[in-house]
Amino acid sequence: MKRWLDRTLGSIAMYKLVLMSLMVIAIIAIALALFDLISPDPLALLASLPVALAFSFVASWLGARVVRQRAHLESSLITGLLVFFIMAPSLEIMGLLGIALASTIAGASKFLIAFRGRHIFNPAAIGAYVFIFVPLGFPTWWVGTPLLQPFIVVAAFLILYRTQRLDLGVVFVVVAASIRITLTLAGGGSLTDALNFTFASSQLIFFVGFMLSEPLTQPPRRWQRLSIAVVVALLFAIPFSIGPLYSDPLLALLIGNLIAFFFTQRRTIQMTRVETTEITPGIWEVTFSPHRPITFRAGQYIELSLPHASADFRGVRRYFTISSAPDAGATLSVTISVSEKSSSFKTALLALPRGSQVTATGIWGDFVLPRDTAEPLLLVAGGIGVTPFASQIAHAHRQAEGRDVVVVYASSRSEPLPFSDVLSEAGARVIVFGPQPAQALPAGWELGGKGRMSGDALSALVPDLASRRVYLSGPPALVNDLKSALRANGARRIHTDYFSGY
Repeated sequence: MKRWLDRTLGSIAMYKLVLMSLMVIAIIAIALALFDLISPDPLALLASLPVALAFSFVASWLGARVVRQRAHLESSLITGLLVFFIMAPSLEIMGLLGIALASTIAGASKFLIAFRGRHIFNPAAIGAYVFIFVPLGFPTWWVGTPLLQPFIVVAAFLILYRTQRLDLGVVFVVVAASIRITLTLAGGGSLTDALNFTFASSQLIFFVGFMLSEPLTQPPRRWQRLSIAVVVALLFAIPFSIGPLYSDPLLALLIGNLIAFFFTQRRTIQMTRVETTEITPGIWEVTFSPHRPITFRAGQYIELSLPHASADFRGVRRYFTISSAPDAGATLSVTISVSEKSSSFKTALLALPRGSQVTATGIWGDFVLPRDTAEPLLLVAGGIGVTPFASQIAHAHRQAEGRDVVVVYASSRSEPLPFSDVLSEAGARVIVFGPQPAQALPAGWELGGKGRMSGDALSALVPDLASRRVYLSGPPALVNDLKSALRANGARRIHTDYFSGY
């Protein structure tokens, strides 16, 4: 099941997954309303939805034109749908005007409430929160209704799973739900009342699945994300009032966004394409020159935005692990594998002329080596999963960290392996599983076997496996299988990174 889920979700771009999920929930909500199974008037829903979508799209398009960027259609539609689910649906002119203004503010906020091209707040949250103070429409979170909850739970799970944010979702739900249940019981409510109020008739799951998890308002490291999840959960669940401000889910999210902003790259990253090189057959390295210095840790990833004609289903934004070392100089590189049926994004990326301008939305990731350089490591890569290790090993070598590193490399290709020069120069012990003949490997490398890599084989080749911190990177199927096999052979500290649908 997990393998099927990884493969299926990996073929869907994250923005499309969110957009499709919201559209399905909207259709189900309208159908339920038509049968009088949920409270909103179906005609009000049918009137409010196009207003929210249209004004969000137009505001996003105009905002992008003002700052000389290309509008992101999927993002604008997602914002409009979120406003639709938050604001009270209406058939009245004033109510529809409130929805229109909320969507306009939300769409425009991506460009107007921004710092160096990067928006600070969740757009839908800032658009709807204005109407806490303006008597023209109001946020009701009507989406938090029992009959919609099963669909919301499934969609939220898929989104959090796809973005590897399940831990964030669990932390937020546990903290917020515990507080709400405790307060309800303390106020004399029954456990049934507490559970119904917290889960069935609440925006809690929708909030964490579709809003708190928004990537562009998330900090780069796991501990930062979980800390913010706790802060937002406390503000979400504990009633308070300070002057004109009082407890509200939208305010809780906006405060969390502001905290997260100070952890992130506080601007969009503008880069110039300087070189594209085929480092081995079918493996290409694309090198950029950032317009301003950027900081990252070896093993982190970057999201590139590349609008292009005839974009396929996987969209115009993609995540790539940075393959160059942080100290490589004034350039940053990503490395991709390209097949005959490659995505439109990869095709457009490889076709970029020298000097082309490319935008990155940010840098994230926790797949980084421990700061204790004395800790022994086992780095296990499948195919293009070697990319983060190239950055890490090059950086460690240049910094003379003297790490005890064993690299295990599985490949189904008989061609030369990418980054062999980096690994050889660093002097790491390298074990290869694949069809390469032993005599074709670089000097000092070992052929672990021509068959499938297994935990038993690794344990035999690396007898001290259990004492090493393991980093495992590659396709989801390999990562999932080897993680279990490594645990069975004594490994306990395992960090994973998988390349899914990139």
